[in-house]
Amino acid sequence: MARATQTVVPQPSLHARAMRLLARREHSRDELRRKLTRIAAETDDVEAVIEALAAKGWLSDSRYAEQAVRASSRRFGPLKVAHQLRAKGIGDEAIAAAFAAAGEEGAADMQRVWKSRFHALPDNDRELARHVRFLQGRGFPLDRILKFLRTK
Repeated sequence: MARATQTVVPQPSLHARAMRLLARREHSRDELRRKLTRIAAETDDVEAVIEALAAKGWLSDSRYAEQAVRASSRRFGPLKVAHQLRAKGIGDEAIAAAFAAAGEEGAADMQRVWKSRFHALPDNDRELARHVRFLQGRGFPLDRILKFLRTK
């Protein structure tokens, strides 16, 4: 019986893997660093790959933050969106710039979020607390929630 020879398929370079990840969606520097570190060989320089991608404009924390603000603000308030961005390694300055750049498109609409769950104003304190907890969980500040529910 003849033995089949195995062919070794070469793994793509770390740069090529990073490009594949970025082709799917935007990544923050920290997020891409974590993913590349898991798959990097001992001889690979993850930081050099990240710096090269950033220098060419293919990796940008500010672009990632702005895209995330626009996408997340449909369902979440500014506090939760900012928290999610900090968890991805985005700094406070970049987060503030992303909210400013997103403008009206990045502004969370509390009424739309509220209507996704409730159809009528609360008629007692227990129900009011339920509405407030829901909106706080979505990332809206308490003062804005109370003002919204009073003027509604």
